[in-house]
Amino acid sequence: MKPLGAGLDWLLDRTVVGGYSSIGFALRGLRGSSPDPERRLEGARVVVTGANSGIGAAAGEAFAALGAELHMVARDRGRGERAAERIRTRTGSDRVHLHLCDLGDLNAVRALGATLSAEPAGIDVLVHNAGALLGERRRSPQGHELTFAVHVLGPFLLTELLRPSLAAADGRVIFVTSGGMYMARLQLDDLQLEGKDFDGPAFYAHAKRAQVVLTGELQRRFGADLSFHAMHPGWVQTPGVKSSLPRFHSVTRPVLRDAEQGADTIVWLAASEQARLDPGRLWMDRRARPEHRAPWTHERPGEASELYEICAELTAERTAASEPGPRT
Repeated sequence: MKPLGAGLDWLLDRTVVGGYSSIGFALRGLRGSSPDPERRLEGARVVVTGANSGIGAAAGEAFAALGAELHMVARDRGRGERAAERIRTRTGSDRVHLHLCDLGDLNAVRALGATLSAEPAGIDVLVHNAGALLGERRRSPQGHELTFAVHVLGPFLLTELLRPSLAAADGRVIFVTSGGMYMARLQLDDLQLEGKDFDGPAFYAHAKRAQVVLTGELQRRFGADLSFHAMHPGWVQTPGVKSSLPRFHSVTRPVLRDAEQGADTIVWLAASEQARLDPGRLWMDRRARPEHRAPWTHERPGEASELYEICAELTAERTAASEPGPRT
């Protein structure tokens, strides 16, 4: 199927339901189209967090099938081992490795960073896919609000730790975000939303907005050595959507994308020359998309830089005795 022209694609995107669903994926002519036709990922070293199920597992399988050395990051050993074995069986690859890490625990992230950076080979691609949509307010081992820790602080720290390995390979960093962030504005005065009653979807959307803001700021600071991208997978049928958003799932189930469709743009961003030449953007279905839909969600000048500095402060290594309480 011939891909949609830019004008029709724009109209489809503005309908939301048409653009984000399996309908949009089909109309854009992406099904059956290789995200890496030139096999650029052959031999690449790729790290995917949250790789034991859903979009992360689908992306990992696609990377392995395209010849990459896959490093899967999962929190649960049993689920991670089953997913790794499934990918080995389906792809025939013997270069699938499992690492255990809770992205909400900064000490665990430091250990993971040390393990991944210990090998002399650079890291070509780092995919931040791990996520959590919680039903109640919870804290990370360091005392941070857990939604923010998993989606922002953990990925920020892992990126910092792996930056030398990524730069050595002219690497790419990809944040998997969500359309929910279109309704959220970055709350710099209360980043962990301590002053608000807990609302799982709202906290999730705010953390995803922070990811998109960080993408642009990381590109501004470190774009000479590597490239940063954010992507929205569309509405995807995953275990997390079914358990965390049951009403949404029941209404949209007939048109939800499968995990492979949701992962398509992740793999494309890892391989595409177009993406390499246009970094720091938000993508969906292999095209750059606007970062804002409503004017009230825009950041003010300097806020992206301030977000980076706060994240650097919150992830700085400290002794247990001097570890401060969570900063808002």
